Amino acid sequence: MNPATYIFGWILATMLGAVFHLWKDGGFWKLVIYIIVSWIGFFLGHLIAKSAGFDLMNVGSLYLGGGIIGSIIALFAGHWFSQIESFPGQNK
Repeated sequence: MNPATYIFGWILATMLGAVFHLWKDGGFWKLVIYIIVSWIGFFLGHLIAKSAGFDLMNVGSLYLGGGIIGSIIALFAGHWFSQIESFPGQNK
């Protein structure tokens, strides 16, 4: 992959994380977590789609469909894990 492809995937994953943050309404640190989780999910989804030959919405050498699906799954999993309380019933 050339650098432009990496930059496009990075920008798209950042936008997905920001939109998810707007939808779920969190603070600054949740925004940072959602963006990082989105980056990881996007590029893992890209790599899995590439190795599996999942040809949905390819943009050059970027497997966009797999990246978006991976990012969305990672964002929902990250949100779910962020809701776990270490001491249930105890207010912060």
